[in-house]
Amino acid sequence: MAAVIHTPALRASGSLFGLAYGDALGKPTEFLTVAEIEHRYGPAGPRDLSGEPALVTDDTQMALAVGWALHEAPSLTPEAVEPLLRRRFVAWSVSPDNNRAPGMTCLRACAELSRGVRWQEATVAGSKGCGANMRVTPVGLLDVDLDTLAGLAQLQAGLTHGHPTGLAASELTAYAVFALRAGATLPEVPALLIERARSQRLVYREQWLGDLWQRPGSRSPEEFIAQGWDECLAVLGRLVDALGRPDDGGDPCRATGEGWVAEEALATALLCAVRHADDPVTALARGATTAGDSDSIAALAGAFVGAAVGMAAWPTGWADRIEYAEQLATLGATWD
Repeated sequence: MAAVIHTPALRASGSLFGLAYGDALGKPTEFLTVAEIEHRYGPAGPRDLSGEPALVTDDTQMALAVGWALHEAPSLTPEAVEPLLRRRFVAWSVSPDNNRAPGMTCLRACAELSRGVRWQEATVAGSKGCGANMRVTPVGLLDVDLDTLAGLAQLQAGLTHGHPTGLAASELTAYAVFALRAGATLPEVPALLIERARSQRLVYREQWLGDLWQRPGSRSPEEFIAQGWDECLAVLGRLVDALGRPDDGGDPCRATGEGWVAEEALATALLCAVRHADDPVTALARGATTAGDSDSIAALAGAFVGAAVGMAAWPTGWADRIEYAEQLATLGATWD
């Protein structure tokens, strides 16, 4: 198993491993109530990896699929990346390791992709589930311009989740990772995302999305994409309101949603990450101690904190205990 050297840098590795750590901590709590989680783990929630290795869910598996597609791409264009994403997603869908309660939207879309259907027709047009952005972290780790980052983030989401909010939330998730890796602080991120959402509200990326906007029956590409940005702006407003109030120590989902849909997964993960910016493991535990989609919330919280702090955020020894450690280390080293 690949060894990981802990240094103050390694932000790409810190983000990828953080995603996997959060995923692993949230995996056993995803379908439990907060009371049940606290009864099992205590009021602080799960704070250590369990199992040899500690197993992850489809969140990490699909993030790795995105990561390897990007790694293999001869160029970061829609023509080069889409076939690789399709191949990686379909391979995941039929893998014997795809036994971690995968999302039905992803499975349904992958079945269509496997038949060679054009992705704009294979996607589930009405779904904005968090499967769109739970896997987008690798896009935020690339050294690319913001237009390419936005196109890649929306494309990887669109192959399975065709709802405009899934596209917008995925771009914002990748942008948050990108900004944090570049030196933004966690408390700065909500305002950065609001600014980004407002600036992109009427930007439809036809080069990357083609005629996707026509499937839901919108009157124009701008009307289609604006719905996604508006829904993201609404939940980001709730996030800012929550951060302006004292922390009640309870379920963060009560402030920003349970995370089953993309924009809520983003906001609730950020709430955990910002609240506990100085205590990375607590950020993960807080995300895992929810009545909502605990593994996705904790995974994204880990991706954000890891991008801000690097591998130094995480306990020594965890890197040797997490499932897919070698793949995480290889991709992380590529982008560090």
